[in-house]
Amino acid sequence: MSPHFLSATALHVAFGGHPVLTDASVSLPTGQCLALLGANGSGKTTLLRTLAGSLRPLSGQVLVDGVPLDFGRAGLRAHRQRVQLVAQNPDDQLFAADVFRDVSFGPLNLGLDEAAVRERVAQALAALAIEDLAERPIHELSFGQRKRVALAGALAMRPSVILLDEPTAGLDPHGVQELVAALDSLRRGNTTVMIATHDVDFALAFADSVAVLVQGQVRHGSAAELLSDPGLVEAARLRQPWVLEAAAGLGLDPSGIRDVAGLVAAAQAGVGVGSVGGVA
Repeated sequence: MSPHFLSATALHVAFGGHPVLTDASVSLPTGQCLALLGANGSGKTTLLRTLAGSLRPLSGQVLVDGVPLDFGRAGLRAHRQRVQLVAQNPDDQLFAADVFRDVSFGPLNLGLDEAAVRERVAQALAALAIEDLAERPIHELSFGQRKRVALAGALAMRPSVILLDEPTAGLDPHGVQELVAALDSLRRGNTTVMIATHDVDFALAFADSVAVLVQGQVRHGSAAELLSDPGLVEAARLRQPWVLEAAAGLGLDPSGIRDVAGLVAAAQAGVGVGSVGGVA
């Protein structure tokens, strides 16, 4: 599917009269990864569901290529072909007896013929390196495998935007590496990805930019810039990524630091350092 630009302006969403999003605006950079950060209860899942069309805001708009989302049946059907939401718990989305049938469910509902459905399923499974799971019963899969199958179901719809709710939650380090490889593949294919996560180190290392939810509103910018702001980090009840904490302790400019390699390179270059631990 051709890339689409997804954004939202001045969203107000409430549950039981309690406001969750208040004048929240966000734009998803096309073909990039945006990490959505915030405390539990800050509204991350609510924002994802609103962008996906699953929740209708009290006011404000979700826009695709600048056009307000039509919340009628036809409008939502078209939107869900462009924008796919993958829930935190894969068991909320998996319901078929085996992997092939689960991943094929969405394409079949599009009215595609059998050959086209098989092609989409094969490509989605290959993108996540789980072709060997095609005939496996869902109940025999590990948690990490079920997460990748749920993502494969979204990929089979060939959306231009994928929204992921806490995709690394419950995964071991190897599972996170496999997920990162899959997301890198999506990004190279110009798919826009938005990830709601608590993992600030993951967000810094992987995302192109971050959006921080604080008191129902969104701050959007570079990860190094926003996560180096102590006031914002405290207000959002987050913590600084440890490499940024280390950079601050060494007096280094954090702007180019995303991971250990970046921290070491900055330290060796002496960017912003007087004389710390022998680094001049």
